[in-house]
Amino acid sequence: MPVAGQCLCGAVKIAVEGNALGGRTCWCRTCQKFGGGNGTTNAFFRDDAIATEGELSWYENIADSGNVTRRAFCSNCGSHVFTMGSGAPGFRGIRVSMFDDSNAFPPQAVIWTDSAPSWAALDPALPHFPKAPPPPSQQDR
Repeated sequence: MPVAGQCLCGAVKIAVEGNALGGRTCWCRTCQKFGGGNGTTNAFFRDDAIATEGELSWYENIADSGNVTRRAFCSNCGSHVFTMGSGAPGFRGIRVSMFDDSNAFPPQAVIWTDSAPSWAALDPALPHFPKAPPPPSQQDR
């Protein structure tokens, strides 16, 4: 059964089939800017497990890892929908805030902790990585 969700205004809808390949909260400086000062939490899926509808806008930049990262946003409300990186082709990180059930895909690691501000609340129960661990495509095979 697919897990569904939508952006803030409902113009972009998303559905995924199957289990996430992993979930991470990222504290790189780029994610902090996208996350309003906090880290961002994404669940990772293969491209063919994801269906979207609605108009997306795109932003591309070089991430702290050196990979090219493309981010999709709702063209109407600006909600961040997903991220695709050159370091993990064929996979996308979907922002967990897109899902109707925000508990469906909890993070399994905290990454780029060296970039987190001193006030950040990093879950001590999760593995921490000072920078980027291997992409989900290499970890979960």
